[in-house]
Amino acid sequence: MNTLTMKYPQVQQFIDGQFIDSYEDRFLEVVSPLDGSLLSTVPLGSAVTVDKAVQAAQTAFPRWSAIPIKERVQVFYEYMNLLRKNRQSLSELICEEGGKTMLEATAEIDKCIELTEFACSLPQLTGGEILDVSKGVECRTERYPLGVVASIVPFNFPSMVPHWTIPNALVLGNTMIIKPSEQVPLSVMRIAAMLKEAGLPDGVFNIVHGDKTVVEAICDHPDIAAISFVGSTKVAKRVYVRGTSNLKRVLALGGAKNHLIVLPDAVPDMTASNIVASVTGCCGQRCMAASLMLAVGEVDHIIDRICDEAKRVIPGNNLGAVISRSAKQRIEKYISEAETAGARILVDGRNTVVPGKEGGFYVGPTIIDHVSADMAIAREEVFGPVLAIVRTATVSEALSIENSNPYGNATGVYTQNGGIARQVAERASTGMVGVNIGVPVPREPFSFGGWNESKFGALDITGKSSIEFWTKLKKITTKWNAEAGVNWMS
Repeated sequence: MNTLTMKYPQVQQFIDGQFIDSYEDRFLEVVSPLDGSLLSTVPLGSAVTVDKAVQAAQTAFPRWSAIPIKERVQVFYEYMNLLRKNRQSLSELICEEGGKTMLEATAEIDKCIELTEFACSLPQLTGGEILDVSKGVECRTERYPLGVVASIVPFNFPSMVPHWTIPNALVLGNTMIIKPSEQVPLSVMRIAAMLKEAGLPDGVFNIVHGDKTVVEAICDHPDIAAISFVGSTKVAKRVYVRGTSNLKRVLALGGAKNHLIVLPDAVPDMTASNIVASVTGCCGQRCMAASLMLAVGEVDHIIDRICDEAKRVIPGNNLGAVISRSAKQRIEKYISEAETAGARILVDGRNTVVPGKEGGFYVGPTIIDHVSADMAIAREEVFGPVLAIVRTATVSEALSIENSNPYGNATGVYTQNGGIARQVAERASTGMVGVNIGVPVPREPFSFGGWNESKFGALDITGKSSIEFWTKLKKITTKWNAEAGVNWMS
């Protein structure tokens, strides 16, 4: 490995406020999806590295958790200012290591700012309740942090998904170990540096880079109280089972197969542009991307416009790259298998090469019509800029297909009929629903979270719901007034 060709220095672990060399000697190359260039190398840690990080977090916990939340949050006001100040460079880094367009990367940093802003409001949302429950007797509640917690995050949002957990968990008084995707380790390193600059005490936030070995060590470590995970459903299940079997609190978010139900009365231009944005945004590499359209009745006029809109999305221009060569091959295999099974390719994004970036990993927008509901491309998560279209006769038939899918992140409906929209919202077996919106991600303070095979564990990962996940509730019943007398409560 010729490290002299790397654009960035070798990635280091971040433990107890210091960037340090790994305790192990296993490394992976970090390659830019945009052009295949070598960005850096990332160490693959072990249980030893995890234990060092946990020790640092344990040492930091008593002092950090003892600071009043109104003071802890001041670090994140300063951190939010640093996010704004470094918005351009942080966005550029996301483009390099994740393959996104600059517009998408900038939107990701803007979402990080919003998530941090919500965390800054937590002092106003976490005040306990108090009530006189009997003469001379009061009950009150107080929230306490869990201790050392861990967050395992994916490649597709190298900054945003970490911000689903870091600000809230830390403001609430926990200390943290984060395991970023080994494919995109650079953005989290910048996050660590900015948190330190903002005044976060050493040991409160730690990074352990690695692969499956690190994930398993996090699940097994006896001093980690809770784990959040975002990734594929296959791994989410394993993390949930392994973590909970070790008596940890676990919230594991998995994959998705999001259905968009399109009716003939949908506004054609708005529907087409919205669906294509949902399909191709972030190159389809997001758990909220539209991947299956359920066409109800005669909607050819809308499908034609979707195809026209898709052809305006140009790889290397307003469409980024997929994360790796293997991802490109996997996505194109789904397309080819659907074609072989009898589906009709309306817009074909296979074999895409961007001039000047021949080493990059690109798949163009792809629209596939006359897909049957039993095809793999209609059932499984493709995670690419691909829309499969299944024809249905009624809304009930469309909902039956949606309900039969094991995932449960999001459903969208395109119609001008409020009754039908409400019917879909009530009957869709998903945690998030959009009406004329293809990516129905709730804004703060509303929480993000799906149902079924898209989420394992209780509560949601963001918003108000996250307060309950990252804290434990203490109930205090008090009697001071002896003159109040004695009753059945006291």
